[in-house]
Amino acid sequence: MPAVVSQTRIVPLGGLGEVGMNCLAIESRDGIVIVDCGVTFPHDQYGIDLIHPDFSWLWERRDQVRGLIVTHGHEDHIGAIPYLLRMIPMPVYAPAYARVLIEHRLSEHPDIVNADLHTTAPRKKFSLGSSITVEPLRVTHSIPDATAFCIDVPGARVFHTGDFKLEEDPPDGEASDIQRFQELGREGIDVLLSDSTNVDVATRKTSERSVSSALTNIIAKLEGRVVVGLFASNIYRLQAIANAAIATQRRLCLLGRSVQTHVKAAQALGKLKFPSDLLVSPEVAMTLAPHTVLAIATGTQAEPASAIARLARNDHPFFRLERRDTVIFSSRTIPGSERAVFGLICDLERAGVNVHFSGIDSEIHVSGHAARDEQSRMIELTKPRSFIPLHGTFHHLKRHAELARSMGVENTLLLENGDTARWSNGQLAQDGGVPHGRVHIDEGQVVAPPTLEERKQMSESGTVFAQLHLDKIGMLSTPFAVTTRGVLLEEPAHVLEGLARSAVSEALRLARGPREVLTPEEARDAAARTLRRIYRVGHRRPLVVVQVKSVGGPIVG
Repeated sequence: MPAVVSQTRIVPLGGLGEVGMNCLAIESRDGIVIVDCGVTFPHDQYGIDLIHPDFSWLWERRDQVRGLIVTHGHEDHIGAIPYLLRMIPMPVYAPAYARVLIEHRLSEHPDIVNADLHTTAPRKKFSLGSSITVEPLRVTHSIPDATAFCIDVPGARVFHTGDFKLEEDPPDGEASDIQRFQELGREGIDVLLSDSTNVDVATRKTSERSVSSALTNIIAKLEGRVVVGLFASNIYRLQAIANAAIATQRRLCLLGRSVQTHVKAAQALGKLKFPSDLLVSPEVAMTLAPHTVLAIATGTQAEPASAIARLARNDHPFFRLERRDTVIFSSRTIPGSERAVFGLICDLERAGVNVHFSGIDSEIHVSGHAARDEQSRMIELTKPRSFIPLHGTFHHLKRHAELARSMGVENTLLLENGDTARWSNGQLAQDGGVPHGRVHIDEGQVVAPPTLEERKQMSESGTVFAQLHLDKIGMLSTPFAVTTRGVLLEEPAHVLEGLARSAVSEALRLARGPREVLTPEEARDAAARTLRRIYRVGHRRPLVVVQVKSVGGPIVG
């Protein structure tokens, strides 16, 4: 088991160098505290549902893990918790709304029982281990109960902002705790870890309240059905759309499982309120006059199975859009999703649907992340001795690090996943790296890297199938057939099949050499190498599957 460290180390396992999959460990001589444990979603469609960080470094130090603390309930901060708890049982501390969502996630994993969940509250300190103290602090974000953390470990005070913005008048009245940030800045913060997502945005030009008014004004002028696409976790936006439905005398319809989950969770905690008769099912909504229907839908990042994507394809089972209906994207586009989102917008417009999105109407969305001037304000308030940018691509992290240096924080490090930093003797320094990576999940199960590579090969280059029948010495006993699926062929199939038979027969003869018998495994490998050579076209290398049946033996393949 690894030895306990004498200094404080910052160990990012996800979320640095990318947007999503946030997971960071703080290691001290009193143990390890994990901040957030999220997922990301694949851009390539290889049958993968989600991706979470590689937890092998934590597993090796499982006896030192003191607990997981959660900043807020977005999937890129909580979605991987079931997979971590399955490996390492530990206490989980989360604000109220995040805890409800975590409980919902855990209910989908019946093998995890009696999870040790605790509810945090702003300014209510709690302890992990004998000398680690955590103080949650209110921050404003696009989801209720978002928090920053002041984490005191032996020899260091670390301030983690979580995802934040400094909006002065949020709809729930729970503004960021600027007073406490200032107090901690005066007391002394050794390391500031801060959200970098919107570093390219100079200043936030609108507020959640103004977005609410803008949406109501737009919806009031529309005649057909209206669908508002958003991030389901944005309860303030959900309330705004419900208010717009009431103001414009429309019935409200929920499209997508995640928005239904968040509405139930928010109502259970009293964070979302509207008349009980406002909601109708999608089936009922389609029987109403179009101008009386307002729907909320998920899928603003063009996820293929999402409600908006299905509406664009006209294959939603209960709801459909017609010409002159309207879709409003009250959301931002996550970096990396731009092409897919614009393709979705084009599909809707091609079908005659009117589309509003923030690229042409900036009033319909405001980000939950701090703009550059708010990031500067956070640095001013906390006065850190050192700085590490969090949550963003390499570009975002680099720009945020430059901002901190321009404000006088010279001891600034730019880390990506797996890089580590060490705080010791009043100085932050690079400290090598740790094992890290991405674990792909399909239907709740881990997809091993070789299996993922096979899926990628089949998708990009196709598949070649062959079954060989061998005699007692491992040579071909009968001619074999080759079947291809999705393979680019430079010559007619029957020509390549004849070439393959001759080449494989020769390959088996050479592989056998002077020996009396060639094993089925050796025959399979020799045939596969030969078929890969024959069916390769340029850089396209199809997946080759060879099964071998020898006299009196089992099928090998």
